[in-house]
Amino acid sequence: MKFIPAEISDLIIVEPDVFGDHRGFFMESWHTEKFAQGGIDAHFVQDNQSRSSQGILRGLHYQIQKPQGKLVRVLSGEIFDVAVDLRKNSPTFGKWFGIYLNDTDKKMLWVPPGFGHGFYVVSAQADFFYKCTDFYAQEHERTILWDDPDLAIDWPLAGGRKPILAPKDAAAKAFKDAEYFEWVVSSKV
Repeated sequence: MKFIPAEISDLIIVEPDVFGDHRGFFMESWHTEKFAQGGIDAHFVQDNQSRSSQGILRGLHYQIQKPQGKLVRVLSGEIFDVAVDLRKNSPTFGKWFGIYLNDTDKKMLWVPPGFGHGFYVVSAQADFFYKCTDFYAQEHERTILWDDPDLAIDWPLAGGRKPILAPKDAAAKAFKDAEYFEWVVSSKV
């Protein structure tokens, strides 16, 4: 298993060892000791799964109190996954990182607390799975506009069409009006 630091500190790309043959494949999707050695020393309390069709964009979400670290992966299909640094004292504050996650290479992304997160479905359909370090708390959930000009995220929109959004995502705040986090040097949860 490989743990690769992303361009923004504390984001980690996980490349699992996948053992496959004519019967299918086997992989470890979580191993406490291996992940801790790779820089992800997290305690997860909730697992979530969603299914979305092509063109759907979910995010950019975060919880200002009870912030969640998320280990995200795709069970089927392909998405473009984005994390935005919302740690106001961080040297990469306001920067975004994007990566394609799919069911072929089975990469995962560790998104620690202090980041906004969202994804766009590239394939006809995608099943998305993520482990969380804190429980969902609707009263603390915040959303930043997916197309905020200050973030300038380069979403790979199908045919250049606008994405399909939930009402809360369509009514999200601009980045400049969002609530941010104080930067904590360690991403241990």
